[in-house]
Amino acid sequence: MSLTQGQIRRFGPFELDLDAAEVRQNGLRVRLQPQPFKLLVLLTSRPGSLITREEIRTQLWPEGTFVDFDQSVNFAVKQIRDAFGDSASHPVYLETVPRQGYRFIAPIDAGPPVAAASPPGGPVPSNTVRLQKAMWANIAELRLAETRQRKLMRLTIAGLVVLLVALVLFILLR
Repeated sequence: MSLTQGQIRRFGPFELDLDAAEVRQNGLRVRLQPQPFKLLVLLTSRPGSLITREEIRTQLWPEGTFVDFDQSVNFAVKQIRDAFGDSASHPVYLETVPRQGYRFIAPIDAGPPVAAASPPGGPVPSNTVRLQKAMWANIAELRLAETRQRKLMRLTIAGLVVLLVALVLFILLR
């Protein structure tokens, strides 16, 4: 993927600004430590392609660096997922390929910052690109809503079980 005009990569509500070394969500800065940021840059450089754990090791840690690689990569991936509200079981952005590596699965739009994306009289992004971005944002929001709904259902069931156990104990101890 060739990037021009400000080194921006957009996916869903997020914007990865390589020049400023920051991630923004709907224009607001998202905190991401340096290693997770570098990993995100690597993953988004080849969206849809498998980035092996070995490639991650060689790209993020120079030769002679002594680090618990597996724990460091897992931590970096967790930080990226936490920043994006993503999950390993139902990924929207970052897919785990067990024992092999990771794949960035969201479509990426590269170009100038949003404010400069369509100057007066300049080119306007095609309807197809806008439609793809809108569809992906909707898919991402639906998946995140499903995750929230599952958590709420688990909490409700747990609450009902506790209430039922308390009721049974109350009846038995009466």
